[in-house]
Amino acid sequence: MERWFKLDDKIRFLFVGGFNFGVSYLIYALICIIFGESIYQIALALTWALSSVVSFTTQKFLVFQGKDKWYKEYLKCCTTWVFSYIINAVLLEVLVKYVHMNVYLAQFIATFTAAVFTYIVFKKFAFKKTQTN
Repeated sequence: MERWFKLDDKIRFLFVGGFNFGVSYLIYALICIIFGESIYQIALALTWALSSVVSFTTQKFLVFQGKDKWYKEYLKCCTTWVFSYIINAVLLEVLVKYVHMNVYLAQFIATFTAAVFTYIVFKKFAFKKTQTN
């Protein structure tokens, strides 16, 4: 593990984020396949709810090494995810309705865009390292 934490946090976020993306995208795709592509926004909301716990856990322990109380960091993450979710949902809607992209490619692009935002806010807010005096 020591070798892992010697990697820059951007690299760790890329690996862990890739894993989290895979989990959430699989959930999203399965919901769309099982219940139909027309519920893509519902699929996104369900995916967000289900994958947030996995994402929080992996980001806290494998990327940012959060030291604060878990519930405080989780609340900060939820705040971040609300904005990330809005970015994702709006971009998904634009890509599907106005660009006429299929829901799977649109979600791939929307998730990537939201991930960049999430990394920045996680680093600067949710898992911000506090200085001890």
